Amino acid sequence: MEEDRLREDYYFQVIENYRDNRLFILIIYDIVDNKRRVKFAKFLQGYGTRVQKSAFEAMLPIGKYEKLLDEIPKYINKKEDNIRVYKISGKSQMLSWGVTQDWDQEEVILI
Repeated sequence: MEEDRLREDYYFQVIENYRDNRLFILIIYDIVDNKRRVKFAKFLQGYGTRVQKSAFEAMLPIGKYEKLLDEIPKYINKKEDNIRVYKISGKSQMLSWGVTQDWDQEEVILI
């Protein structure tokens, strides 16, 4: 049912030399170790907004985007973890169903 979903329309400049040189990016990750995952999520909070447990959105100047890409490998185990960074441009649309939450901190339970 359409009334059950959230719809947001986006238009991102497709010309690479846009005046303010900002990029819209989506970062999704699957990090096995709780400690590494929490550390990585805190790192990403300095760049963007958490939109799901393992997903962040950000609007970044090109220099900050490149810095983010340089820093990511320091937070992961390349044999266990997976991180994907999408640079999104052009006309886009996001559809979302269910609860939207404020993902300030990830809850970790240690046994």
